[in-house]
Amino acid sequence: MNSLREAAMAVQQRAYAPYSGFRVGAALETSEGTIVTGCNVENAAYGATICAERAAIAAAVATGYTSFTRLALVSDSPRPITPCGTCRQVLNEFGPGIVVESWAGDTVQRWTVSELLPGAFSREHLS
Repeated sequence: MNSLREAAMAVQQRAYAPYSGFRVGAALETSEGTIVTGCNVENAAYGATICAERAAIAAAVATGYTSFTRLALVSDSPRPITPCGTCRQVLNEFGPGIVVESWAGDTVQRWTVSELLPGAFSREHLS
């Protein structure tokens, strides 16, 4: 089995989703091959909810990683999911070429961040 997918499945079990019941696990592979994970953390003030993808990015950055190659996602959905718009923007900050692998059972779909967020706002717009 895919170790990135296994890591996402393991962290999905720790998701805090008392409102939606929709648990998401994310496993992010750094350019060095390290795997960093994150899960969704819901909040009664829904806007304060943290998605699994952003939780993984924040954990990776907090431990010194800023270069990533792949992100595996697993969820309670019967179909592969895509990151939300905010997560797409955050992922783009760290690399439009990051490959997003979304798993539902044995079904996987893959996209690059740039395919998920064409015409993204980026640091080049700030120069």
